[in-house]
Amino acid sequence: MKIRSLSGGRRAALFTAAALCLLPLGAQAQGSYPSKPVRLIVAYPAGGLTDTLARALADGLGKRLGQTLVVENKGGAGGIIGTDQAAKSPPDGYTLLLTIPGPITANLVLYKKLPYDPRTDLRPISDVATARTVLAVNTTVPVRTVSELIQYAKKEPGKLRMGSWGPGTQPHTIQTYMAKTYGVDILHVPYRGEGPMVTDLLAGQINVTVGSVTALQQHFAGGRLRPLAVAGSHRARALPNVPTFAEAGYPDEAYRLTGPITLMAPARTPQPIIDRLGREVSALVKSPEFSQRIEDMGAEPIGNLPAEAESAYKAYLPVVMKLTADTGVTLD
Repeated sequence: MKIRSLSGGRRAALFTAAALCLLPLGAQAQGSYPSKPVRLIVAYPAGGLTDTLARALADGLGKRLGQTLVVENKGGAGGIIGTDQAAKSPPDGYTLLLTIPGPITANLVLYKKLPYDPRTDLRPISDVATARTVLAVNTTVPVRTVSELIQYAKKEPGKLRMGSWGPGTQPHTIQTYMAKTYGVDILHVPYRGEGPMVTDLLAGQINVTVGSVTALQQHFAGGRLRPLAVAGSHRARALPNVPTFAEAGYPDEAYRLTGPITLMAPARTPQPIIDRLGREVSALVKSPEFSQRIEDMGAEPIGNLPAEAESAYKAYLPVVMKLTADTGVTLD
């Protein structure tokens, strides 16, 4: 049998191929990622802040990555359906989740058993923006301050119907907190998303909410809704004339809490992909044009990196869980 020796060039080529086979999957994925469209799940229907931001993010990030990002609205069950789908998707970087805090924080308290655990099934890529929320009423409600709203609720039990974009969300938590703290009768009316809730708020089917500045600011300008106070430690940039709850005389922690809208991926997504996405999102969000775009939505840009987003989540989680538990709200 005749044995043929390999040339130097062929030996080098085979050695390179073998070495590539031995590289971790994450390193190989980094070089070719993304090679096809990326799915971006939003766990709520179209029309709310998260959906609006997702579509802007998909456009900007898609251009930076050289691939299309397709937004998919998977609403229902307080964000559980879409979040679960994202958590159980292949960890290859081709399914991402853009979420408000509820599905990855409060739901751990609200539900005895979730089909996913955000602490182990998902990982943060970047906190894209802070969602600013505002207590607002239909102008048929004769109040202009938080104090007047509470007094009205006491004098007219059952007249206030507070809408939320789902059970366990911030409006629901605040409605429950107000009812327990001040002994007022406010009916909670849950919706499948913020879009449908705002439609009914304008029509008078509900008459009060804590909604995103994004969804409500145009109706303040048009005189159909009235802002009373913004949640958080400082005034919202988009509503500089509206006081915080603390400035209105209500410094309770329930009213100070604000949360990020976070881009996440399945937990076992390779680190190189997470790092690439984090860098691209951070650069996009911190660009003057996109930053202004977020502010025009009534939100405030963040654009941190994966390690920073993870650290923020770990610090934020116990605060939200305690606040949720203190309200006594449970959903199963």
